[in-house]
Amino acid sequence: MPVPENETRLDEAELASLLASGSGWTSDGAALTKTFTFKGFKGAMAFVNRVAEAANATNHHPDIHLEAYKTVRIVLTTHIAYGLTDADVDLARRIDQAQEK
Repeated sequence: MPVPENETRLDEAELASLLASGSGWTSDGAALTKTFTFKGFKGAMAFVNRVAEAANATNHHPDIHLEAYKTVRIVLTTHIAYGLTDADVDLARRIDQAQEK
């Protein structure tokens, strides 16, 4: 299936640049993953809600995993493209900003 017109598949150089930025995102080649840890459940859930707002604003929705009550693991991929696109990188940056709030 083709990549949607508003999203472009990342090439290896762009992906390498993102991963080398020190932001904490990792990749298995088909998805970006990052784990966030908070002081408690309330902080983790507040973050999840901010991620949901960012996802809705971009119309690009991650897999969100709440683990051990205060840890949130985010997985980004563009399912229709069977891999990573610029939409994943954009949302990763927005998620990093949501953590800072």
